[in-house]
Amino acid sequence: MGKLGSVAAVAGGIGLVALALAGWTRQPAVQGGASVTGKVKFTGKAPANPVIDMTEEPKCKAKYTAPAREQIVEVNPNGTLADVFVYVKSGLPASYKAPAPTGPVTLDQDGCRYHPHVFGILVGQTLAIKNSDGILHNIKAKGTKNRPFNISQPTTMTSERTFTASEVMVPLECNVHGWMHAWVGVLPHPFFGVSGTDGSYAIRGLPPGTYTIEAWHEKYGTQTATVTVTGSETKTGDFSFAAK
Repeated sequence: MGKLGSVAAVAGGIGLVALALAGWTRQPAVQGGASVTGKVKFTGKAPANPVIDMTEEPKCKAKYTAPAREQIVEVNPNGTLADVFVYVKSGLPASYKAPAPTGPVTLDQDGCRYHPHVFGILVGQTLAIKNSDGILHNIKAKGTKNRPFNISQPTTMTSERTFTASEVMVPLECNVHGWMHAWVGVLPHPFFGVSGTDGSYAIRGLPPGTYTIEAWHEKYGTQTATVTVTGSETKTGDFSFAAK
């Protein structure tokens, strides 16, 4: 395993970082090539996410055994950070062509929250927006490079949309429930992911080359790193975000 390349300063002054590439189970498989793995660590005291008042939505409130909270800073029990979107920002060879999407990406509205909270999708890939609550939701995408959309879902149903341009990140929100927020990164290639419940990431199938990697968190901003990979090697690196 090699060492990571140079690392840029964290936007917003949160320190230096090695590298992170978050694994994402829905990304299309790319056979062969290099891999990068690691964890997204968190240091300091985690801020408390705001409690959600679901008094007026008893169907959603009944799905929780403890008061529901907004999903802003999700620190895992092992001291890692979830919901960090990491992607190859530049460096892919001009000859690279992304594989065709293997199926839709699903965004579920369940318990009056979005699942997943942060995710990625390919340009042109279908986004299936599911309402599992059976109550009124109104999902709005506030893209700047992609055409915004606003969909009313009054009952249990699924709506489909696609994005036509690369954009990191597109905010999603519900006009009916102000605490409902999600973020989607739209890319022309499958080299992206989101840190999960143990903070780990894995991205595979990178062609040989030197890449600029960007990691994004909704509260802590962005970090960049440079990594060079060759053949089928695996490199290891960890992000480290710090509490403000």
